[in-house]
Amino acid sequence: MKTSPARFIRQVKQEVSKVVWPTKQETVSAVIMVFVMVTIMAIFFLLVDQVIAWGVEEILQ
Repeated sequence: MKTSPARFIRQVKQEVSKVVWPTKQETVSAVIMVFVMVTIMAIFFLLVDQVIAWGVEEILQ
């Protein structure tokens, strides 16, 4: 059964009205946490890469 475009738009509006949008404070908090985690992971992978590079250098010499 096909849905008419008007009915589809009404259904979309109904579903969007059910969404609970985060507050500004929640959004800022989440963004800060993402930046912190990305920084931690970048440092971790930098250290792992340096250790592996050192190990390969030692093996090849």
